[in-house]
Amino acid sequence: MNMIAARITTFFRIKENNSTIKDEFFGGLTTFMAMAYVVFVVPGMLADAGMPKEPAITALICITALVTLSMGVWANFPVSVAPGLGISAFFAYYVCGTLGLPWQTALGAVFISGVVFLLLTVTRLRQMIIDAVPMDMKYAIVAGIGTFIAFIGLKSCGIIVSHPSNFVTIGDLTMPGSLLALTGVCLIGAMMAKGIRVAIPAGILVITLLGMVVGKVPLPSSVSDIMTLSVPSPLPLIGKLDIMGAINYGLFSIIFTITVVDLFDNIGTLIGLSRKANLMDENGHIPGLDKALITDSIGAMSSAVIGTPTVTAYIESASGIATGGRTGLTAVFTAIFFLLTLFFVPLVALVPGFATAPALIIVGALMIQEVMHINFSDFRVALPAFLTIIMMPLTFSIAAGFGFGFISYVLLHALTGDVRKVSPIMWVISLCFALNFAMRLH
Repeated sequence: MNMIAARITTFFRIKENNSTIKDEFFGGLTTFMAMAYVVFVVPGMLADAGMPKEPAITALICITALVTLSMGVWANFPVSVAPGLGISAFFAYYVCGTLGLPWQTALGAVFISGVVFLLLTVTRLRQMIIDAVPMDMKYAIVAGIGTFIAFIGLKSCGIIVSHPSNFVTIGDLTMPGSLLALTGVCLIGAMMAKGIRVAIPAGILVITLLGMVVGKVPLPSSVSDIMTLSVPSPLPLIGKLDIMGAINYGLFSIIFTITVVDLFDNIGTLIGLSRKANLMDENGHIPGLDKALITDSIGAMSSAVIGTPTVTAYIESASGIATGGRTGLTAVFTAIFFLLTLFFVPLVALVPGFATAPALIIVGALMIQEVMHINFSDFRVALPAFLTIIMMPLTFSIAAGFGFGFISYVLLHALTGDVRKVSPIMWVISLCFALNFAMRLH
């Protein structure tokens, strides 16, 4: 047993990353608990697009486990990957809904965008894009993702709600879900202040149990309430993509949107997570990132073949990193937990949103700390950094925050006569974002 542990430690370079197998286990468990909701949310969207729901659940779990496992074993990154919520909504409600295209054709568009990802990766263009991002903007991306994560957490438990005039306002804090979430924030915060490494998963478990006590979480009454003996087959979805149909429809704008949004969603997330996991060096470079990008690219194509929208790195991985996960072993454990959900989907469903919301809020507080490194004394940096941070939660999109920050950074330096600090790659990226924003208006 000790020999196996030693080999695992060496393979994943756990000691070099100041971690332990125990930390990696809890990191994987925490990430899984924080993003388990995708098992229920995304298939619901795909069902609205006309896809069979039960096979979609199995397909989602399989592609999530497969690509996350690859991210851990080959790239050695503590990052979990699953079909993106934004892309899934775009896929279901715009491509298949507004445009009325068959889901098979939409999957063809997803596959083509995956090919574009792979070409950008093997030519090292994606790596060049990441290296072209100034350090101040990288710090802003981390902070922006933190505010976005916290916003998601506050929204999911009803602490903040929509408002017809103000867009967002405070919710009814006397509701059990909101009270339990606030209790979770205080509980996890106190444990983290005491240096307890398992604070986040412990907090999620405690709040789930308290939810059962007050009747907000149903108690399992039978074996069928905690596990399923039959796994729906994904065969109705596997290999059903229609690539030629996507090409014949002339879906340039759709493929462009999927590519741009997911590309920079992924880049922004990987930058943020790498920074928090101490995988980024002092010059902003991320060693081994090329493997992570190739894994992600192949995963994007594989998702279309298996029958789901494009996979993307999930910001909820930050909760596992905050728990102590630093290597690919965290992703391996997360992948294993996702595979187990094939038999325990009802049990995963017992963990409510108000139990995972405190973890997201706490992680947001950890990530916002990166603002202290931003050079706010230079307004050409301060304004783009601010726009990056504020636009992520307000637009509900990492890519949109990235776009506003990049465009403003380029324009401010150009207008103040300091064009030399703007690389050609940044000009190209800004133009792509401008085109993408323009397409959304039509």
